[in-house]
Amino acid sequence: MQATAYTYDPETRSGSVLLDDGTPVEFGAEAFEAGGLLLLRPGQRVRIETEPGGPGGGPRITLVTLQTF
Repeated sequence: MQATAYTYDPETRSGSVLLDDGTPVEFGAEAFEAGGLLLLRPGQRVRIETEPGGPGGGPRITLVTLQTF
């Protein structure tokens, strides 16, 4: 699934993305580190993988990588 980076905190290595429908979804350091990224800037297009069981019953992001074309 594709999304847009919304926030990123380099100290905690966590942040959030906006799904294409505008829904914000947070990710933790584990998802960021699983993608092998070193930095993420708001506005970058990313690819995410999710699984059920996130906060409020929504998706939980398990992987964040840069979207390549």
